[in-house]
Amino acid sequence: MKRKVTVFSIITLIILAVSQLVFAGGENVSHGLEPAVLVGVAVIMLAAKLFAEIFERLNQPGVLGELVAGIVLGNLFLVGITAAEPLKTNAVIEALAQIGVIILLFEVGIETNFKELRKVGLSALSVAVIGVVAPFLLGWLVAFLFLSSAPTLSHIFIGAMLAATSIGITARVLRDLGRLNDRVARIILGAAVIDDILALLVLAIVEGVIEASASGTPVDLWSYVLIAGKAIGFVIAAILAGQFFVPMLFRGVKKFKSEGIVLGLAISICFLTAFAASQFGLAAIIGAFAAGLMLDEVPFENLVGEKGMPLDKLISPIAALLAPIFFVAVGMKVNLLVFGDSRVLFFALALTLAAIVGKQACSLGVREKDISKKAVGFGMIPRGEVVLFFASFGTMLFLAGADGVTQPVISASTYSAVVIMVMITTLMTPFLLKWALGKKERSD
Repeated sequence: MKRKVTVFSIITLIILAVSQLVFAGGENVSHGLEPAVLVGVAVIMLAAKLFAEIFERLNQPGVLGELVAGIVLGNLFLVGITAAEPLKTNAVIEALAQIGVIILLFEVGIETNFKELRKVGLSALSVAVIGVVAPFLLGWLVAFLFLSSAPTLSHIFIGAMLAATSIGITARVLRDLGRLNDRVARIILGAAVIDDILALLVLAIVEGVIEASASGTPVDLWSYVLIAGKAIGFVIAAILAGQFFVPMLFRGVKKFKSEGIVLGLAISICFLTAFAASQFGLAAIIGAFAAGLMLDEVPFENLVGEKGMPLDKLISPIAALLAPIFFVAVGMKVNLLVFGDSRVLFFALALTLAAIVGKQACSLGVREKDISKKAVGFGMIPRGEVVLFFASFGTMLFLAGADGVTQPVISASTYSAVVIMVMITTLMTPFLLKWALGKKERSD
């Protein structure tokens, strides 16, 4: 491992040195793609894979390594290296990052199986509902106590961020323990999927209210109902399209002989549905997730592409290529200097506590007596890609503060605190879940 780390480190340092020269002369480029972008993407990908490898060898999720890679790159200026600074605001890299998270949510939607969700019944639903409401209220309270001068809608947005659960991290732990097919695992994963759907709907509502408020449009109870109805209606329409229209479309393209037709059509549906969601006033990732739900309803034989590979296997390499750019870009926005302020550290710890307690409360929704409630609660703790997207998206929304000055819904210090919360909850979940399931096994 030391040899691999050394090789990657040397390569990364060389590319950083080259990028310093490229950025220094970047203003002389008058046409075509800037060399700085090519070097920047190379640095981001190398750093992402290097740190992901290190974390996975430590039995931790690779996404944490990608976040740390971004934090390292984004704070190189602290040691006098400024080559990576232009990457933070580069429009091409930002576009790649946004496409990456759209593809990631599309992949999650494809892997979401409503037939499996129905098997776990009311337990998964009740766990999910409590798992959204409790963290939302606790997050709102923490934001109100620590950010009293911020607009109320900023407090609500922070509460909404805490509602989502990272299904990928929990699924990996359960798979490693050989418990993925247990009933407790089905409840956790089913609740996590429903949880994310509800969290995305909450995001749609909060985003709509914030944009209406920023534009001066009066916001009343009917506005909330209208935005919620649009979000729910959009997801339902996507599922219905997946049952009736999309299967016919894929049956038709199976007759085409051109290479990549299944994958190309699927990606097109993803992007067009994401665009449609934005036209409805919803976040693009809601459209991407809905597109995945559409294709989940398509018969398997129609989703098999070239060389007999199913669609989820075709999408996986694309997500593996682009999603790390998003997570590194998220990490690069973290400014370590803000942690010199003790209030930011206390805020991060308070958010983490609210995130943990809120998800532990959802274990009250478990209806079966022979299911470990602790395991369910621990399995819902980790935050991941949806929360990080919430935070990143919040930095681009603006509201007028108490003093009348326009400010981002998520400030730089709040953003950094949220990333720390995500990292802590993600790191602790594998240990807690292994302990809870192991304890349950010993008592059986």
